[in-house]
Amino acid sequence: MNFISTRGGEKVTGAQAIVKGLADNGGLFVPEKFPAVSLEEIENMCGQSYPERAAAVLTKLLDDYDKNELLSACEQAYSRFEGDPAPLVKLDDGVYMLELFHGPTCAFKDMALTILPYLLRKGCDLCGIKDEILILTATSGDTGKAALEGFKDAKGVKVCVFYPNEGVSGMQKLQMTTQEGENLNVVAVKGNFDDCQTAVKEIFSNAEYAKILAKKKVRLSSANSINFGRLAPQIAYYFSAYADLLSSNQITLGEQIDFTVPTGNFGNILAGYYAKLMGLPVRRLHCASNSNKVLTDFFTTGTYDINREFYRTTSPSMDILISSNLERLLFEISGRDSKLTAQRMADLKADGKYTVTDAEKDKLAEIFDAGCADDDECVEAMYDVFIDTGYTMDTHTGCAMKVAVDWFEKNKKDETKMVIVSTANPYKFPQDVLYAITGNDAKDSFKCIKRLHAATAMAVPKQLLSLRDKPARFTKTLSPDKLFDEVLNFIG
Repeated sequence: MNFISTRGGEKVTGAQAIVKGLADNGGLFVPEKFPAVSLEEIENMCGQSYPERAAAVLTKLLDDYDKNELLSACEQAYSRFEGDPAPLVKLDDGVYMLELFHGPTCAFKDMALTILPYLLRKGCDLCGIKDEILILTATSGDTGKAALEGFKDAKGVKVCVFYPNEGVSGMQKLQMTTQEGENLNVVAVKGNFDDCQTAVKEIFSNAEYAKILAKKKVRLSSANSINFGRLAPQIAYYFSAYADLLSSNQITLGEQIDFTVPTGNFGNILAGYYAKLMGLPVRRLHCASNSNKVLTDFFTTGTYDINREFYRTTSPSMDILISSNLERLLFEISGRDSKLTAQRMADLKADGKYTVTDAEKDKLAEIFDAGCADDDECVEAMYDVFIDTGYTMDTHTGCAMKVAVDWFEKNKKDETKMVIVSTANPYKFPQDVLYAITGNDAKDSFKCIKRLHAATAMAVPKQLLSLRDKPARFTKTLSPDKLFDEVLNFIG
């Protein structure tokens, strides 16, 4: 199966799409045609392990990879998780939590970034590439650590992660700055996530930079969800959630369900949309934002406008105004019009906004609903659920819970099953979660972990506790215009 650019002019194999990460013209790679997954195949997933389910989905999308090798790679990747990689927890009648934080870095990015090293290494082999691969990643907190952990000491690969210097939680920062691995580099960037992401995209698209790296026999790739190799494994957990509902007799085969997804860069919820395009019985996707509600406003008005105030919130992984993966959705709803998509991206870069047509807006409304939660509303949602059910969630999931509750309040007779995608372990944000459920506060993350454990009795991940005694390896802070110089220093 081939992949094409959202901005036209390029057609590549799955392996090439993963190795390149980004198209030459700055577009994002998408399948030339989405493969179908039948209801019978979905029913067969009921008796499969999570690695088998993931391999079944990846085989459909990446047919240039060997099916048996994909299964073996999935089994190896997900063996690093504690128990079921993506358990479905019943919260209330018709409401379920899809927990995606049981991996090595306690965030949903592990679902893709534990398998991406295989996809990239094998992709290089399939493409006959012998150059060193340099992965550049801008992160709002979770992607960076998951990429660092996934590619730690990988042969022929180096990873450079850039994060906003004041835009991640204390625990997220500790996870990145103490990371072990000789092939890794972590740099704080003056600014917010959008500044990091824009600077990294500039490195990818700069022809002069490409010539310099080519002389050094270095090829760029990405671990962000702009890389289809990051996106593809995320599609699998939507199918897995449906199979779990089916096998537990919560739904019947073919019955439609909803998902509420906290998202910033739009990759997580886009994976759910792609699952729907492949045949998963999804009725609606509820897009949850925090105070940076550019996506909520887009789905409401049809205009995407980043000319607004940027907020630092207690859900930092969603503190994003430029949602890169929305380009892929625009490509689909425009009838795969690459020229129009390219023009809209040019308008966004020049003017900070673009507007879809009324017909496109109506098409979006058939599938997507959107809402948002500020910090206070997030706290209230987290507290209410904890008091009512004893369930503890992180701040990003709290935003999603608020949006789901709002939906049910407006649609009281709606009996469609709702799956809320839970993206991080609460202990990654101990101060904010502790405050939400107890009203208590403390500056020290590890004191908060102790108090949160006392209040909830939730097991504390060992990989987070161990951070207390690790020295910081990476302490550099740079302005966005200095990132390519840092890249050159890093690769020598």
